[in-house]
Amino acid sequence: MPRFAANLSFLYAELPFLKRFEAASQDGFEAVEYMSPYEWEASDLAGLLRTHGLQQVLFNTPAGGMDRADMARAWEAGERGRACQPGQETEFRCGIEMALGYAQRLACPRIHVLAGLVPTAYRTLASSHEALDTHGPLARVNGPLRDTFMVNLRWAARRAAQQGCEVLIEPINTRDIPHYFLNRQADAHAIVREVGEPNLKVQMDLYHCQVVEGDVATKIRAYLPNGQVGHFQIASAPQRQEPDAGEQNHDYLLDVIDEVSRACGWQGWVGCEYRPALGEQPGATHAGLAWLRRWRAQHPAS
Repeated sequence: MPRFAANLSFLYAELPFLKRFEAASQDGFEAVEYMSPYEWEASDLAGLLRTHGLQQVLFNTPAGGMDRADMARAWEAGERGRACQPGQETEFRCGIEMALGYAQRLACPRIHVLAGLVPTAYRTLASSHEALDTHGPLARVNGPLRDTFMVNLRWAARRAAQQGCEVLIEPINTRDIPHYFLNRQADAHAIVREVGEPNLKVQMDLYHCQVVEGDVATKIRAYLPNGQVGHFQIASAPQRQEPDAGEQNHDYLLDVIDEVSRACGWQGWVGCEYRPALGEQPGATHAGLAWLRRWRAQHPAS
């Protein structure tokens, strides 16, 4: 049975961030995820989790920076990670250490390693091969960036394993994040196999998957039983709003996750990473959660 986590970077936008924990708990969520914890003291976040009976199930590694203040600002500054970028290994490792420190204090079992943007110097090379390949920057620039990504992931996975933490990588569409390095499910799963660390897995975002390649249900059936999927996220496509709108049938897709997870024993989380259609109006997230209340009513826990 899928378990749902509220993504506090997207949901409850009408509230200050630290007030969103209580709102999620009141709406029946037992877990939360969000993009970045680095703006806040870990002890404050841990206190909110305890107070509201919530589990932290995921957050991102820093988008950049060598200290906590810079890490907290990196996303707004346009950074999207260092994992694929040659010459940035020191900054990458510093970010991993910071993320693992937070994960330990928040009892969070997994972190998402941001792959990063293809550096400008490599974009020209990718563009020169555009007509020859349709698989995105990963396939077109299959040299130093991929090698760097693999080495960094192997180091991060082994370091995270020391505290029982999983490391995830996520294919993200380049409409939302232009020049993002990792875009396709097959590429992510190939990397996980090649790196060969048991705690390295794929974060399968059904919204990004639909935007880039579609055929989402088939991919769930193909990848979930292989043990390489560590986490799901959902949102409608193309609006990235509540999953009961748009071009996907999320009732069907959640039923597929339910069916396959029962068969293979998967017990992970589904992150609700979408922007409420009512925006920042009071009660917007709660009103938009009608889809989840309906799905839960139709699927009582067994």
